[in-house]
Amino acid sequence: MRYRAWVEYDGSAYFGFQRQRNDQPTIQGELEAALTRLSGLPIGVLGAGRTDTGVHALGQVIAFDLVWRHGEQALLRAMNANLPPDIAIQQVEVAAADFHPRYDAKRRAYAYIIFNSPIRTALHRQRVWQVRYPLQLEPMNEAAAYLVGEHDFATFGQPPVGENSVRHVYQAQWRPQGKELIFTIEANAFLYRMVRSLVGTLVEVGQGKRSVAQFQAALHAASRQLAGTTAPAHGLYLLSVTY
Repeated sequence: MRYRAWVEYDGSAYFGFQRQRNDQPTIQGELEAALTRLSGLPIGVLGAGRTDTGVHALGQVIAFDLVWRHGEQALLRAMNANLPPDIAIQQVEVAAADFHPRYDAKRRAYAYIIFNSPIRTALHRQRVWQVRYPLQLEPMNEAAAYLVGEHDFATFGQPPVGENSVRHVYQAQWRPQGKELIFTIEANAFLYRMVRSLVGTLVEVGQGKRSVAQFQAALHAASRQLAGTTAPAHGLYLLSVTY
């Protein structure tokens, strides 16, 4: 039977979601090891998104085939009992036999968190990007508004497969939360490192190094050379996947 599960993880100790050939620790590797212990047979896991080294998730979606006769809640508990503390299953349900978490997805949403303070943080250092100089939120949101709609995002990333760099963004905005600035973006799909490249370039707008008009021009130029700094991975979170 095919199952679908929602997974939360802290990616700090892992080399991304996707299994690596050299046995480096990955989210997929830990999930497959846990399911293999439950089954006694090798179990493969499919993921909705191949998050990079250090990237976190609140709503990663996976699928796997498993013979299990004890119900969905028992499977959830058994998986969590066999997973390390920094990976947690949030929900499990039976899925259609042909369900694929990546190819069936209609939208994905990411969040990026910036800790905007000159005083360094100790507890959140692996979960936020600390930017010590003040950032102006209004021009950052003005620039982010140009991302909404269908555009060629070649300036901000490369397609993981093929050459099509056109994506449809449904929302892109910044909001303040205490000393944090949280960027939320939802699209039908993303280019490789697209969110991190967007965040780094928008930070340059917030710092005054780049105008909103220059950001817009860089977007329409579809030229990777016009992107700004790529934000570090540890501030990025896969929020949700919509089917």
